[in-house]
Amino acid sequence: MAPSLERAYRRRWWMAGTAVAENLFFSAVLFGWGSLLIMLKAEGFYSHLCPAENGTNETEDKSLWVTCAQQEEMLNLGFTTGSFVLSATTLPLGILMDRFGPRPLRLLGSSCFAISWALMALVARDPPVLSPLTFLALSLNGFGGICLTFTSLTLPNMFGNLRSTLMALMIGSYASSAVTFPIVKLIYDEGISFVVIMLTWSGLACLIVLNCALNWPKEAFPSPEEANYTKKIKLSGLALDHKVTGDRFYTHVTTVGQRLSQKAPSLEEGREFFPSSQDVRGTLSKAPEKSIPFRKSLCSPIFLWSLVTMGMTQLRVIFYLAAMTKMLEFVVTGGPDHETEELRKQADETVGFYSSIFGALQLLCLLTCPLIGYIMDWRIEQCVDGPPDGGALGDGSDGIAKKPGKPRYRKIQKITNAIRAFILTNILLVGFGITCLVGNLYLQLLTFILHTMVRGFFHSACGGLYAAVFPSNHFGTLTGLQSLISAICALLQHPLFMLMVGPLRGDAFKVNLGLLLFSLLGFLLPSYLIYYRYRLQRESTGWDAPLKGPDGQEATA
Repeated sequence: MAPSLERAYRRRWWMAGTAVAENLFFSAVLFGWGSLLIMLKAEGFYSHLCPAENGTNETEDKSLWVTCAQQEEMLNLGFTTGSFVLSATTLPLGILMDRFGPRPLRLLGSSCFAISWALMALVARDPPVLSPLTFLALSLNGFGGICLTFTSLTLPNMFGNLRSTLMALMIGSYASSAVTFPIVKLIYDEGISFVVIMLTWSGLACLIVLNCALNWPKEAFPSPEEANYTKKIKLSGLALDHKVTGDRFYTHVTTVGQRLSQKAPSLEEGREFFPSSQDVRGTLSKAPEKSIPFRKSLCSPIFLWSLVTMGMTQLRVIFYLAAMTKMLEFVVTGGPDHETEELRKQADETVGFYSSIFGALQLLCLLTCPLIGYIMDWRIEQCVDGPPDGGALGDGSDGIAKKPGKPRYRKIQKITNAIRAFILTNILLVGFGITCLVGNLYLQLLTFILHTMVRGFFHSACGGLYAAVFPSNHFGTLTGLQSLISAICALLQHPLFMLMVGPLRGDAFKVNLGLLLFSLLGFLLPSYLIYYRYRLQRESTGWDAPLKGPDGQEATA
């Protein structure tokens, strides 16, 4: 039933278009948690945990369900579980991708997504009894979403020189998927049953299974660096001689900045020969190169500082997603001690309105992801990898040494671009933290924009840095490990949320102040990168520095 690679290539525009739509509406939809939380509370999920006086009348009227701190803590724990699965499964997914390819993972992921919403519809039928299934539903949703995202990021390999554009669309649609729940909430507010919405969404996810079964080949998509794609698929009887490894897979997964870290030959330039993977391996095996141990990359200051930066940023982003509705409620009501029935009603309307705006602004990720990729790729095409054959002074064949212009080294330029990207991201993050401290509803619109830009920037910046500094065969493992550690750091948002709704009585000022001070640690990474770049510049003055390691990289960081 699976099509051949040649047939899949002819359908590549259909596959790319549907992949963008599927990412937008079926991948990281949990980022729109604020709107989903409103619907779950309205449907009475975990309302049975509330004290008797705050409980519900025994009726099916959803407007009679009320909320309490215990319910919000439990639902936030479910969100924490789902978002952890969404972020932490990158490393095992890379291993599975290496072994089985993208097709089975996409079939599995879309099936999990469909099951997750069917479970949500089931829970809504009897929330007091079936609410514990919410954890399973959210976990399956996170796993299914990241499977769809990972597999779609292999598609741009079929587009040659348009690969970067397609990659930006895939990552942007993934980051913009937070817009989905605000759209669903608008439908819900029109009176459509929550059960009907969830079952319809589940049915639409089944169409992804069908689309994948009909259009996705069993073979992995060759990258332009490995083979001339358009020529290879037209040669009948010629088997593709490569396999996408976990490390190579990761080079197409995490960021826009990384995807162009190595200049690829153009498929449209008429080049007649593109080496196969065996040719490349044979060439590399003949070269006497010293491999860099993984332990050296793992213990390098750049990687360790990146763990601090990424873990801190992930915690900041996820906590705001979880606590946004409570913070907006506090701005309106001033806390439970001052809450009245009128203020409660006004807070519900305000939170619903601002949650919709927040969701709509997530479409900005379609613009911010290409922007950070442009910053990471700035002037890379003008750089050189090493000295010319004639030496540092130029061509001396005529007996006269020519003084060349000052060369721009590719590795140093990549480090410079990464410094700019991280400084910009950290400035935005600090600005976001400051606006969170101000209890003004109109200012929260700026907070929404800054949050969206930070979420679209920091993964791309980190991936581009790893590609510039570390050997390519370490990239996948380091990226997966960093994503896993960041997800573990993000688990801290649940105790912070409990602190906010419990002892702090809904006031997030102290938590946001602590996170703002914590976010200043993000400037330590670009500070070290400035020092590292200075070392490289000193070593490169005489062309005698080891600017390139085994794969054109150097892990001595």
